[in-house]
Amino acid sequence: MLARLKKYTVGALAAFALAASGSAYSAPKTVLVVGDSLSAEYGLTRGSGWVALLEQRLKAQKIDARIVNASISGDTTSGGRTRLPALLQQHKPNLVVLELGANDGLRGLPVNAAEDNLRSMISLAQKNHAKVLLVGMRMPPNYGRAYTERFSGMYKELAGELKVPLVPFMLEGVAQEPANFQADRLHPLATAHPTILNNIWPQFAPLIKE
Repeated sequence: MLARLKKYTVGALAAFALAASGSAYSAPKTVLVVGDSLSAEYGLTRGSGWVALLEQRLKAQKIDARIVNASISGDTTSGGRTRLPALLQQHKPNLVVLELGANDGLRGLPVNAAEDNLRSMISLAQKNHAKVLLVGMRMPPNYGRAYTERFSGMYKELAGELKVPLVPFMLEGVAQEPANFQADRLHPLATAHPTILNNIWPQFAPLIKE
């Protein structure tokens, strides 16, 4: 009886020590990526897009995180706004990466509507106790100076208003070179996705490491 009690006490103390340390039983953080074809590996071999590369980098750096890529090719800010509540409820993310707006811009949709949709998504994620990283986009110059400046400025305004970190332009260092794109001239080749990840990582890393 004494031996059994001693064994139980030692086991209980060991379990308490592990629990107190926090590291042994801490759940991995969940990262929810809500984007369009630029994040959904459109035209690419599975596992070669920037989201898959992000997952690989997290593992290489021994950062315990689970990536949920909820990106859909062709999605707009309106579509993302519609989908987000269910995604938040299902996955309960610690961090939400919002990469939307490109399709709004390419279709010439009103910037005010896209801005309102993104604002709603950011606010909803924050109300659900998730940090948010906003990923910005720019439109080609043929859309006119007024529209392109208003479009790119939308992301900066939202980031400042809602106090979220911003990747100003996810295709920085990619968009400037036509050889980086698939035949449609819209979607980057797999070889360009490491650059995309490097554009996103400096803003992403502090959020996931906190």
